[in-house]
Amino acid sequence: MGSGNAAVIDARVDSALNFLYQTYPGTVDLGQRAAGILVMPVVTEAGLGLGGSFGTGALRVGNSTVDYYSATSASAGLQIGAQQYSHVLFFMTQDALAQFRQSPGWVAGADIEYAANAQGDVLRADTTTSLSPVIAVVFGQSGLRLGATVEGTKYTRIIP
Repeated sequence: MGSGNAAVIDARVDSALNFLYQTYPGTVDLGQRAAGILVMPVVTEAGLGLGGSFGTGALRVGNSTVDYYSATSASAGLQIGAQQYSHVLFFMTQDALAQFRQSPGWVAGADIEYAANAQGDVLRADTTTSLSPVIAVVFGQSGLRLGATVEGTKYTRIIP
């Protein structure tokens, strides 16, 4: 595929992170405390009968990209239409980050904490780090996607 795709993914990751941090300043603290951050800048969710989603993104440690990943999920149920959104996973411990990086295909489980509560408030890092080693934020241009979940999403390392 070549390095051009990596540059495109990195630019999208930068843009998504900047949007997240500017729009929801409470997430800046999460980013600073996280051992690593997986950014999926554009995930397209499409459905006509059976649905699914797909996106590519990057894992950042410090301010550097260390790996690229694809995210895929499948869902059953009545769905019509398509929408795009972004999500970011904050790995709050070195152990959680290591488990993610060592897995050939890491699947998000029910143990992920979401950084936004039902009122749309972004929880502060000091309250969330004690709750879960992995914290997710799901957002789009229209705002936080409350009730959206990354559970069942499979992340696979790719070479762009």
